[in-house]
This record gives sequence, C-alpha cells and structure tokens, in this order.
Amino acid sequence: MDRTEFFGSQVGGESVISYSYTDMPWKLMMWDVRYFFTFAWALPWVLWPVRPCDGDHFDELSFTWENMWCIFIHSILVVLQLFFILTLPLALLFPVWMVALGMVAFFTLNWLLCLGLNGSTITFESDPKYAPALEEHAHEQWIFLNGVAVGEAWLKSNINRLALTFKRPVIGVHNRTTGIIFDVVECLIQRNFGYATSDIRAAYKIVKEKLYNPQYTKVIFILHSQGGIEGGLVLDWLLQELPQDLLSKLEVYTFGNASNHFNNPHRHVDAQTAERKLPRVDTLIPTTITEIPLTDSPVETHHSLASRRQPSNGSAHSFEANRRVPTFTTSLSKESSTSRATAYTVPASDRAIAHVEHYAHTTDFVALWGILHFVRNERASPSMPRYIGRVFSRTSPRGGHQFCQHYLNGMFPLARDASGVFVGCAERNDFMSSTVEVAEKGSERDDLREAPENSWSLMELAGRRASILKGGVEVHGSFCEDKDGIDDGKVRVKDLSRLWQYRNGRSPPDHLREVRRMTVE
Repeated sequence: MDRTEFFGSQVGGESVISYSYTDMPWKLMMWDVRYFFTFAWALPWVLWPVRPCDGDHFDELSFTWENMWCIFIHSILVVLQLFFILTLPLALLFPVWMVALGMVAFFTLNWLLCLGLNGSTITFESDPKYAPALEEHAHEQWIFLNGVAVGEAWLKSNINRLALTFKRPVIGVHNRTTGIIFDVVECLIQRNFGYATSDIRAAYKIVKEKLYNPQYTKVIFILHSQGGIEGGLVLDWLLQELPQDLLSKLEVYTFGNASNHFNNPHRHVDAQTAERKLPRVDTLIPTTITEIPLTDSPVETHHSLASRRQPSNGSAHSFEANRRVPTFTTSLSKESSTSRATAYTVPASDRAIAHVEHYAHTTDFVALWGILHFVRNERASPSMPRYIGRVFSRTSPRGGHQFCQHYLNGMFPLARDASGVFVGCAERNDFMSSTVEVAEKGSERDDLREAPENSWSLMELAGRRASILKGGVEVHGSFCEDKDGIDDGKVRVKDLSRLWQYRNGRSPPDHLREVRRMTVE
C-alpha cells in the first residue's frame, strides 16, 4: 500500500557530532561498509521493478536499442570488475612488473568500454522539441546532475524527461560512469574523503556562473543518486564563497540522494535559536510585504505585483478575497497594543538557500544507504550528520531507484494526448494526492528538526476548507487548484511539494527576496 511520510528539515546547531561527514575518513568508510550490508536486502530495487515502463523511451529499462546497448556494456563491466576485485589478493604472488602490466591492461579495457557509454562531452542540453526556450522562463536556469551508471544516452533521456515535465530547457552535467561497481567505490571516496572529481568541478563552475549572471533570478539544481553526493559538495563550496543574495536564487531538489549530509545554514543565529527553542511556533515576519498572486506565468508575476497591504487593527486571522496569500495580524510592539501590521508565515525561514526538497523511496537501496539513513535513523539525532531540507519518503510497489522509470514516473507521471503522444506532466497522480504522515524517527529532540508548521510552502486559499494535520498543524489550502475533488480536511503531498508547482511551465507564487533576509523575532 502506498504511503508518504514527511520529514521537516533538521534545524542544525553548534554541536560537533561523533558520526559526521567531518569525521575521520576511515571511520566514515567503516560505517558505510557496515550499512552497505545492513541495507543490502534492498539492492534488487536498484533495478526493480523492471515494469511498467510508462515513460516509454525515456525509461532506463525500456526496450530500446540504446538502453539494451547500455545494459549490455554494464553487464560486461560488472563481470570484469568483480573478477578484478576478487583476484586482487593474488597480486601478492606475482612480480611487481607483471601486476602493473595487468592493471594497465585492465584499466585500459575498462576505459574503452566506458567510452562507448559516456561519449566525449561533459555537458548536454535538452532537446528543444520537449521544451523550447520561452521568454517567460528566461530568468530561470535548470541544471541536472545524474547518478550512478549513467552514460550519455541515459543522461539525455533524463534531461529530456525533465524538460517535458516542467517545460523548461535543462542543462545536464554528466557524472560519467566507470561501471556500476567502480561508481560505488567512487561514491565512497567522494562522500567520505570529500574528493571532487571533474564532473563536480564542472557542475560547480556552471552553477556559480549562472548564480552570478544577473539574467537569472532562479537556478534550479536537480540531483539524483550519486549526483546528491556531488551536488552536496558543490553546495558546500558555494556556501563558502557566494554572497547571500546570490545563494537565495538557488533551489535544490534531490531524488534517491546518496549523500551523507546536506548543508543549508540559517543566515542569522537568532533565526536558528528561535527555531530550536520554539519548534512548534510559526516563524513570523512582522512587517507588511508585497504580495504576489498565483499565476502560471512568471512574467505575469513580475509585472503584476499586488499593492502592499495596509496595517490592520484586527487581531484575528484575516484574508482579503482578492488576495492569494493567507495572512494574520500580530503586534509589532510590546508597549503599544495599537501598533500592528500584517505578519506572514514563511517556511524554513532565514535559510541561505531558498528551497531544498528531497524525494526518496523506502525500498531504494541508495536512498536507504543515503538520505533516509540520516534523516530517520534509530539513533538519537545529535549523534548523526545534519541533513537539511524537507523529505518526502514514499513506500510504494514502484519504489525503485531509476530516475525516470521509478522516481519521475511515480511522482511526476506524464500525460498523453488523444494520439498517444506525451504532452507534459499529468495533473493528477497517486503520489501527489496521497495523505501526508508526519514522520517521527530521527526527531527524538524537537529542537533538532523544524516543526511541520514551518514546513508548509507559502500557500494560497484555493477554495478548500482549512486542513488539520495530526498534532494540530493547520494548513490553509494549496498552491494548486483542487481538481481531484478531494475535500476531506487532510494534507496531501501536492500541498507541500514546491517542485510540483513547476509542472507544465507553471511557477510557484514566490514572495519577495527581501523577506528571506529579515530576522526572526
């Protein structure tokens, strides 16, 4: 049976924990090897289920010539690499020159086979037929970094699938494969030693250039599998170097994330302290701000801002019928009960990076070994690495690891026209309509994880009655129109997922950048 758990973002803090990505690499490697075998039961779900292939040629395991070629080469690489690893101890029985010669021959053969998968280019662009460049999206740049075992053919399928789903051109940064087994070894080296391979450096260069480019007000960075490790290292570098106003352009969305940490610090210690001490209290911004109405067009958003709301003397919840942002009033001054202004609930307040969301399957080995291990661990949270970002953890019979076939087909399925041609993202699916359960594991101490109240997206009233989540969390509707006809007072994934708001060329109703810079009181 399908079910979805929601994990509010960890808050972060000053503690230095015993099992952290900042620890000694050999200790991290020991933990990784241990948990590799702990979660080994889920290894078949890296490929399983092999059917259905709802995305046709986009799906990694569909019967196309390119896919069959990739699977054939990978099968040869698995056999060769297993043989190489198992025979390594025998190297002690042979002269050094003979061992060196054998290794040169093996790695040359491995490189030649991988060349047939990878090609010679490290960056790709999606095919314009799936998403032509439109003026209304000219201020956005979408970038994708792939995971394990992806060659040129699968990367092109990945970025074309993203382009068709979100109706934006996508740049693909190729994390080149060296074979499944060697890719896993590379994962261990990257996430435990912090080693930056050439594709990490290329992704960093591209993302940094786009953030500095004044043309772009949004840079959407999508990561899958090993791409989560590499993207996490890219973010670490960006957080060290870039000004805060540039970082606020960035949004990060991951699928089956294999990393052991994900950083996104608060901008101000006051915000972090408030969130740790008062995890069940909404973050309030005591000011009047410009509202932005819901729209399918970001151009319309930029050019049709609503006028600023005037201070209100009311003390109850208020909502103006022709506005899109739910508000309530709060006092600005302890001394004066007459000094009041509109206050807005803002999610994940005061973070350096605007938005971070993670999507994971509970039967995906990579997600279990990566993100899910660190956000819902059995051990107390203070002894684990910080993993910032909201997590949607899905249990489903279709919960494998492949990006298109398992994640996108299950969470962002495609729609067809009358002739059977894909036309974009389907407006309804089981995942987005599933009821959210607020997860408990990994949140043993309330001050280490933001409360669900602080996790909702900035929402519009779309005709639905106020929803109540277990624990008294009130949600005032959804960005999207309630086309499912569901009005049972429950919070659903589509009410919380920001990435969902980008489907088919739409855009979320963003609040102004100035809001993110304000200090929580």
